[in-house]
Amino acid sequence: MHITQAPNRHRFPASIISHTVWLYHRFNNSYRDVQEQMAYRGIILSHETVRFWCYKFVVYFQDVISKRERKPTDKWHLDEMNIKIKGEVFILWRAVDSEGHELEVLLQKRRNKKSAIRFLSRLLGNYPCPRVIVTDKLKSYIKPVRYMCPRTKHGTVKLSKLVSQSTIFLDFRQQEVFE
Repeated sequence: MHITQAPNRHRFPASIISHTVWLYHRFNNSYRDVQEQMAYRGIILSHETVRFWCYKFVVYFQDVISKRERKPTDKWHLDEMNIKIKGEVFILWRAVDSEGHELEVLLQKRRNKKSAIRFLSRLLGNYPCPRVIVTDKLKSYIKPVRYMCPRTKHGTVKLSKLVSQSTIFLDFRQQEVFE
């Protein structure tokens, strides 16, 4: 993953810019994480420089990044959870494939059929219909899944361990981020 043309009016050579953009997109790091990694290698730059490079040079890496995007498995687990943001309760809708990779997240005020339709339409806008969708026993999922994915099997479970395990990181960070 290299920039073919040398970027004009940049203090750093193309190889460093290329490596910085690659670090950001390949490992899903924050700009500050990439800044720290580059500082560890003796290259001092600001997180704002990393952001600018990622915005400006993403065109050069678009083909490589899109080829590396993983395809989800054919079994999805959908769940929702209540979170509190600045004293208000919101519903966080989440979709995870059978390997535990997050597919979609949506934050809404309500937990009804209309919200389920909005969540599923966003999810199906990015991915094709799966073979199986596993949800909790929330009634709001039944009709949207039946009409939006007619060939998909819809299973219900009381607790989805896969989605619960993938929210552990969110639970730890909730206090820091949302308050």
